[in-house]
Amino acid sequence: MHALSLTAPFGSIRVHWHQETLTGIDLNPAESALQDSAEPDPDAASVMPVLIVSQLHAYFSDGSARFELPLALSGTAFQQRVWAVLRTIPSGETRTYGEVARVLGSAARAVGQACRANPCPIVVPCHRVVAVQGLGGFSGDTSGSRLAIKRWLLHHEGVRIPDHH
Repeated sequence: MHALSLTAPFGSIRVHWHQETLTGIDLNPAESALQDSAEPDPDAASVMPVLIVSQLHAYFSDGSARFELPLALSGTAFQQRVWAVLRTIPSGETRTYGEVARVLGSAARAVGQACRANPCPIVVPCHRVVAVQGLGGFSGDTSGSRLAIKRWLLHHEGVRIPDHH
């Protein structure tokens, strides 16, 4: 397992991978570094898969860029199903928690909890799932810095959400 911080247009992110497989993206690496028991990886830059970095940079340059990355996502069977549905939502479009829940025969709250547990935000686009009115939450945040990231990601993809929600 390797991890490396990268600069995104909205701040720093921390990317986790194993071999050529993306395993996680932290949107607040300072917060996660406090929880990270792993030693810093001095060789991370030399083994960082070019594919992961190039696709993230392509997306940050063009919100319609698609991710075609091998993923290893740790989660329950239900979470895996939700994340699979999220990956079918095209850039520039959104779905409500209820719409995703209907596809899965589930409840909107359960979809929201699976979105919150998403280990690879951005690549598994939980930011494209919104409330009936307004943004909803993002990675467990309903009013702070992560919600600002969700707003940036959606705006970057061409989605317009009113500022007052």
